[in-house]
This record gives sequence, structure tokens and C-alpha cells, in this order.
Amino acid sequence: MTTRLSDKYLDLNSVKELPDSHAWESLDHDLPLDGACKLESVPIIDLNHKNAMELIGSACKTWGAFQVVNHNIAKNLLDDIESAGKRLFSLPMQQKLKAARSPDGLSGYGVARISSFFPKLMWSEGFTIFGSPLEHARRLWPEDYHRFCYTIQDYENEMNKLAERLMWLILGSLNITKEDINWAGSKGDQFQSGSSAVLQLNCYPACPDPDRAMGLAAHTDSTILTILHQSNTSGLQVFRQDYGWIRVPPQPGALVINVGDLLHILSNGCYPSVLHRAVVHRTQHRLSIAYLYGPPSSVKIFPIPKLVDNFHPPLYRAITWSEYLGTKAKHFDKALRLVLVRAPRSEFLGAK
Repeated sequence: MTTRLSDKYLDLNSVKELPDSHAWESLDHDLPLDGACKLESVPIIDLNHKNAMELIGSACKTWGAFQVVNHNIAKNLLDDIESAGKRLFSLPMQQKLKAARSPDGLSGYGVARISSFFPKLMWSEGFTIFGSPLEHARRLWPEDYHRFCYTIQDYENEMNKLAERLMWLILGSLNITKEDINWAGSKGDQFQSGSSAVLQLNCYPACPDPDRAMGLAAHTDSTILTILHQSNTSGLQVFRQDYGWIRVPPQPGALVINVGDLLHILSNGCYPSVLHRAVVHRTQHRLSIAYLYGPPSSVKIFPIPKLVDNFHPPLYRAITWSEYLGTKAKHFDKALRLVLVRAPRSEFLGAK
């Protein structure tokens, strides 16, 4: 399918009928398998609970996702970042395009980066922040960009603290300590202080035909972990092999945590990255803010040696986050398989 520029940057808020460019052939928004409706959604874990580490380990292994409360992120900060997102996405399309992401760039306004792997466009728009948002914020609000930048900075600072706390809880559930982490000559505290992150703001406008539209197609995150704040409108779904798609409804004050591909590699497959997607609604808008937490760009990620023995050989070869992102950008859902120690590379010759 050839996508016209006018389709790619369609003002979704003004569309009265679903265009062919966004009409998916068949969607299964409902839970597809018998018994799935009886299955509760991902666990909600109190980080102050005495068994939080064990509960997180169980959730990572079973679900690949969970929600957390008592995470020490102030409600007013969550309100502020949500207001900043609404302010951004409510701008006229021509104004938003002044901050459009360049074809080879990471930051800026645009459609989902995974769009090229699907025949139809998704009913969403996004804004990616890697590093300082100052340059793009000046284009969006020439006279009043400071407020947005301050909110982003405050949010990223608090998210980084939470991501580091969660990281060590997750690794602790695998009986891994800082002394066990020695990647590229770096101990755990050095790894932690040099972490990288991307902030992704997503908007899912009300859709005239939600049964034939997709907000964000199924994918896994190319991260160690992702922290997601979602507005009060539901839309997130995660996939469980024996149950199908399970909704993850917003909970007051809770944040969603997703296991990413790099944690999948670090844990030698013990904690699988979670397949997830977003669906849309006929009358309700939805906003989400994802904090994508990863390692320093130069650090090679591979199964933690403590998790490897004669009975559990290393499944994945060493790879940096930037190298993995390049693999994911080219091969999408085949990327993790290509990092296998005995990756069937011939199978993907000529793959996109």
C-alpha cells in the first residue's frame, strides 16, 4: 500500500468517516478465547508491600506487565504531564507539523514508528522526546515554551528514579545484586547512573468506526522496561498466550510497567517482553505517556552470567541498545529471534 502524505498526517479530530488508509480488514478487539473474561487483568502491586519484589518477579514471569501503586510519583505531576500532552495534541495540525520528526530522526511529532510494518495507518498521533525538548517546543509555542520544557524535565527526573527502583526490584527477584552486574566493565551503580530514556506521548482521538481502526498495533518494547501513565480512558491490552487479549484498565494513581526486549535478553528469557496494543473508542479520547527506560548506548546487553549454567545456556548474544534498535527498525517482530545465539538468519534474508 502506498500511503499519501495527506493520509499520514490526517487531522483525526476532524474526520467524520473512517478513511480507507486507516481501515483495518479484521480486528479482534474482544477477548478471543473461552475463559478469558474470567481472567483478571495484570497484577496491581503496592511497592510498599513487604513482598513487592517477589510479586513483581511473578508478574514479570507470568504476564510481562503489572501496575504499581505507592510509587512516589506525585499526582500533581501526573496531572501536569497529562495537561502538557493535551495542550500539545490540541494544537492545529499545521502547528504540530512544525515539530515533525525528520525521516531519520528520533524526536518530534509524527505517526507511530512501527507504521511502516503494517498495510494500514493507526488511529493515533505521537510526540517523541529524546534529550531536551527545547528545540521542538520553541517551534510549537514560540512565546511560551518554558512551561512544557519544565514539565517534561520534572517528569523525566521522577520517572528515572522510579525506573531505577523498579529495575533493582526486578533483578532482585532473580536473585541478582549490583555485584552481579558487570557489563562492559561497568558495575551496577555505574550502569544505573548512565541509563538512557525516551519519552513518548501518544494521543488516540475518538474514532467514527473503532471496530475497524487500530490505535497502536501489537508490538513489544525495545527497552529494559517501560513505565506508562494512561488517562482515565481504557485502551491498553496485553496478550497472554493461553487467553488472548486482556484489557489493562486505568486504575487511580497506578502506573503500568511493561517488560521490554532488553530485559527479556538480560533475564535469558525468564521474563518475556510483553506483546501489547492500544484500541480506540467512538466517543472518548485517550492519552498515554510512556517512559522508555534503557541502558547506556555503549553498554552491551546479554544474559546475566549468574542466570547461565550448563542447564541454562545463554540464549542471546551481546548487543547494545542502539544496535538492537537498528535490528528492530529493520525486522520488527523478528528482531529478538535474530539476537538468539543460534539465530536462523537465513530465514530472514530479504525480510523488511
